[in-house]
Amino acid sequence: MILKINGLVKNFKNESVLNDINYEFVSGNIYGILGRNGSGKSVLLKIISGLYKQDQGKVLFDEINYNDSNDFPKDVGISIEDPSFLNDLTGFDNLELLASIQNKIGKDDINKILDIVNLTEEKDKKYKKYSLGMKQKLSLAQAFMENPKVILLDEPFNGIDRISVDKIKNYLINLKKKDVLIIITTHIKDDIAGLCDVLLELEDGKIKNYEGSKE
Repeated sequence: MILKINGLVKNFKNESVLNDINYEFVSGNIYGILGRNGSGKSVLLKIISGLYKQDQGKVLFDEINYNDSNDFPKDVGISIEDPSFLNDLTGFDNLELLASIQNKIGKDDINKILDIVNLTEEKDKKYKKYSLGMKQKLSLAQAFMENPKVILLDEPFNGIDRISVDKIKNYLINLKKKDVLIIITTHIKDDIAGLCDVLLELEDGKIKNYEGSKE
């Protein structure tokens, strides 16, 4: 999988958020994008996933532009702020409901991914009783559960305990060995230190290589 971003521009109320971004992401790698809060990291991931439309430019998945057909890109898992889970359903039931849309996975697969994010003990609690960390784990579980080829994670370790973070990082490292493309955004470098193959920085609406990155 090659994900190409060409001339990407996004404005909100005449304010430039993303300004002529050009970059090529290749599967089998973990990319980290560092940037302060409000720098446009979440906006970039939402455009890549099809949740937002750019004002200019293209996002190409193996040369396919899904914006041309107003469709969502295939095989993309995303964990981003304010996931749409139902408060009166349990964590497991929320995932089962989402899985029923495409019917790619069953209960055993859901249980496996809940174990990977260390949420097994809380899977039968209602979502409204979840802590911040538990909500974040559930969001990651839904991003992982259908074995996507591209995974987009926005501040993925927010509120999660260290043991669970280490377990999730090991899972991500194993995924990249299976030729999955992973993009992680954060404003805390230490959150992704030693995890990413390439470190980038989003500043003033542009992406550049972060000092110390392999590229």
